[in-house]
Amino acid sequence: MTERVVVQSLRGIAVCAPGATAGTAFFRDQWGLDVVPAAQPGTVYFRGTLGEQWIYALRDAAYHGIDYLHFALVDEVAVDRFHRQLQADGVVVGAAPVRLATPGGGYGFDAIDPDGRRLRFSSGVACHPETADRASRPRKISHVVLNSPDLTRMERFYCDVLGFRTSDYSGEMMVFLRCMSDHHSIAFNKGPYPSLNHVAFVMPSLDSFMRGIGRMKTQGQAPAWGPGRHGPGDNTFAYFVSPSGFVVEYTSEVQQIDEVTHVPKIWPRDQPDAMDQWMTAGPPPTAVRAVMQGRAEAAWTQQQLVQGERD
Repeated sequence: MTERVVVQSLRGIAVCAPGATAGTAFFRDQWGLDVVPAAQPGTVYFRGTLGEQWIYALRDAAYHGIDYLHFALVDEVAVDRFHRQLQADGVVVGAAPVRLATPGGGYGFDAIDPDGRRLRFSSGVACHPETADRASRPRKISHVVLNSPDLTRMERFYCDVLGFRTSDYSGEMMVFLRCMSDHHSIAFNKGPYPSLNHVAFVMPSLDSFMRGIGRMKTQGQAPAWGPGRHGPGDNTFAYFVSPSGFVVEYTSEVQQIDEVTHVPKIWPRDQPDAMDQWMTAGPPPTAVRAVMQGRAEAAWTQQQLVQGERD
């Protein structure tokens, strides 16, 4: 039996909002990302200090939410096989793989997950030369947390179809999934509708994590929640709200999973130190929870995938 193709890593995420690109200065001058030159009007791409061509994108659009999640496959052969594999699994996919017009190029295609999100799978995207880890600058996207009304369905899809593995649970409210050694690249939080909860950017060290928070505070951007250290993933956290209304997080020291010995654990939600081991942040404020709930996102259709756009 031919071995199934699986996702290798999370490259990044593109988000949309009316006037989203007005937040460019926030991510460049305060958050610490670099702008990637691109010839696409109405979209701004950002990179971290590692080699990924871009990790976060802002696109001006009439709707507010995720444009697409971007995942890496090992090579072009895997991309072609994965397209056929998803079709055989009954997944809604777009046109056959093509050369991508986004920064760094590459070869890929789009599909739709059970909650109606657009997913992009690619290989061969040109890398930037890695830069020295400048103090307090994000390296890459650590993880994306998504809200969903059906955690079981999403866990099964991402594990059984895309090849993720379950790392841990937070009571019956969250499931953490990995596609590499990082504890989680995708997590699902139980919510009334599909939406974006937050995007986390990993810092090189605990020291740079704190320096990043300090840089933000000196520029009038105090954390909306944090700093603290989560139970699931053992990672530090400090959450901020971007100008477009999306929650973004600084994190560091994410737990690395041993595939041989790791057993998923259910972290209790009635113990404060399971949410924050340091007990420094307290529970998330009501206002932060409201922003993390996001806005209900309409499902993508196959026709929209083929067109590469939705109204």
